[in-house]
Amino acid sequence: MSALLSVSDRPALSRPEDRDWWRQAVVYQVYPRSFADADGDGIGDLRGILSRADYLAELGVDAVWLSPFYPSELADGGYDVADYRDVDPRLGTLDDFDELVAALHARGIRIVVDIVPNHTSDRHAWFQEALAAGRGSAARRRYIFREGSGPDGSEPPTDWTAAFGGSAWERVADGQWYLHSFAIEQPDLDWSNPEVRADFLTTLRFWSDRGVDGFRIDVAHMLTKDLSEPLPSAAELAALPVDGSHPLLDRDDVHEIYAEWRRVFDAYDPPRTAVAEAWVASDRVPKYASPESLGQSFNFDLLRASFDAREFRRIVTDNIALAARSGSSSTWVLSNHDVFRHATRYALPRVEEIDGAVPNRHGGGWLEAGADEAVIDRVGGLRRARAASLFLLGLPGSAYLYQGEELGLHEVAEIPADQRQDPTFFRTHQEQYGRDGCRVPLPWTREGSSFGFGSGGAHLPQPSWFADVSVEAEEGDPASTLSLYRRALALRHELLAPEHLEWVETGRDDVLRFRRPNGWEVVTVFGVEPFALPLASGQRVVLSSAPIDGGVVPGETTVWVAAA
Repeated sequence: MSALLSVSDRPALSRPEDRDWWRQAVVYQVYPRSFADADGDGIGDLRGILSRADYLAELGVDAVWLSPFYPSELADGGYDVADYRDVDPRLGTLDDFDELVAALHARGIRIVVDIVPNHTSDRHAWFQEALAAGRGSAARRRYIFREGSGPDGSEPPTDWTAAFGGSAWERVADGQWYLHSFAIEQPDLDWSNPEVRADFLTTLRFWSDRGVDGFRIDVAHMLTKDLSEPLPSAAELAALPVDGSHPLLDRDDVHEIYAEWRRVFDAYDPPRTAVAEAWVASDRVPKYASPESLGQSFNFDLLRASFDAREFRRIVTDNIALAARSGSSSTWVLSNHDVFRHATRYALPRVEEIDGAVPNRHGGGWLEAGADEAVIDRVGGLRRARAASLFLLGLPGSAYLYQGEELGLHEVAEIPADQRQDPTFFRTHQEQYGRDGCRVPLPWTREGSSFGFGSGGAHLPQPSWFADVSVEAEEGDPASTLSLYRRALALRHELLAPEHLEWVETGRDDVLRFRRPNGWEVVTVFGVEPFALPLASGQRVVLSSAPIDGGVVPGETTVWVAAA
C-alpha cells in the first residue's frame, strides 16, 4: 500500500466534478462553536476551522459538514436560526465563509451545511413581525398560531409535549399560542404557506451560489403538518400510525417540498447533494433517499445498536437493501452532536444492567440513569469504538464522522449545572443530561487554558484528561486513535470498491467477515475470545484496530485484509 497522502498530494476540486462523489464519501461533522476558536472569545468560529484546514486534509476526509453557523441566540446550540443567509457575528462573516470554502476546495474537501427548516429562532425577523402584527395577519400565517383552550383561552390548544420537555405551545402577549416542537425559542413554521416555501428556495440558492456542495436537512420528516380542527390529544396522536398520513410526522406531502428543492439542486453542475435527518421507520427511508427527493437519508441504526455481531449484521443487511430500493447509497454513523459519544456508549453496561435506566431520546446511552465512573469501562469502550469505526469505514456507502471521535474522545459527563447549555437539561428539570457532553470544545494541545482550543478558554468546561487525548498527544503516537483514523482513511481511498458486500462465514456467531468486490475484507471479533484468522494465498492484514499476534485477532478487534 502507498504511503499516507500528504496535504500537497490531495487534488483541488475540479470542474466538472464527480457527480457521485457523495455515494461513498467520508464526511466529517464540525460543530463550529466547539471546533477551534481563532478570536479568543471562548466560542469556536469559521476562522478557527480555517486554521485547521490542513488537519482536516491530513485526516483524509472527503467533505466537511458544518452544523449551524448562522446568527442565533443559542437557545439550542445554533439550531435556533435568526437569519438563514448570514453568519453569526461571533463566528465570523460571509467573507470568512467564502475563504473557508475556497480553502477546503483547494484541499480536495467538499462542504455541506445544515439547513434547519422546521422552525426559526424567535429572534428571526419574521417571528418578531408576527408578534407585532397580531391575530389573523399575514405575518402570523408563516407560523402556527392558535387560540388557547378553556373558557378564557388560557390553556394550551392541546396537551402536546415538546421534544425538550414541557408544553409544545407558548402563549404570546395578546393571548394566542404558537407551536414549538422543540425549544420555546424555536417556533414552528407553517409549510403550507407559499411564502415559506419560496424563501427556503432562495436560501438553498444563496449557499449553492457560494460554493456549498450539499445540505444536511434537520428533522426532515417534520415540516408538513395537518392541523385541521379539532386537534387530537397527545394520546390520540400516539395511537396513530406513522405511515405517511400522521398529522405531525413523516407525512407523504413533505416530499412535494423536497421535489421543489431537488429541482434547485439539479440546476447546478454538479448537482448539489442533500441528506435527510429523518427519524422514521425503515420502510419510509427510501422516500427521502430517492433521486426525486433529497437523494440520501441518514441511517441511525448502528448509532443505536449494541456492540453485537448479530445486531450489526442485521442492520447492515437491511440498510443496504433499503439503499438499493431508492437507488441511493447507505449512510453509516456512530456518533454526532445529538448523542453520547460511542466510546462511552460501548463503555457502559447494557441498559438492562442498570436499574431504572432510561435511554436518551436518540437511544444514545444511560448516563441520565446515574451511571458513573464506577460502571464505565473506558479502556474497553475505546477498544470497541475503534473496532466499530474500522467496521463502519469498510462498509459500502458514505461514512459520517463526528469531530473528536478520531481522538477516541469519551463523553464529558461532569459539567456543573450552572455551566450546562442544552435546553433538554433545563426543560426536564435536570433529569436528563442532554447533549452538552459531546459538544465540549476539542483539545488540540496538551496544555493551555483550553488545550489549544483558543486563547480565551472554552464555552463548556474541558476535563483534565483531555491533555492525554489531544491532537498534540496523539499525533506522534502510531498506536493512537488519531493515527488509526488517518491510516484507515488513506487506505479506504485506495481500497474503495463498488457498493456491494458479501458475507463470509466465520464459524462463530460473534465474528463478522465481509468481502467487497475487489477482494478487500473486513473482519470484526465482537466477542472477547481471540479468533484464528484464515487467510488465502496472497492476502495479508493491512490494518487492525488493536495489535495482532501472527494470524490471531484478539477479542473486540477489527482487521482489514487485502491483497499483498
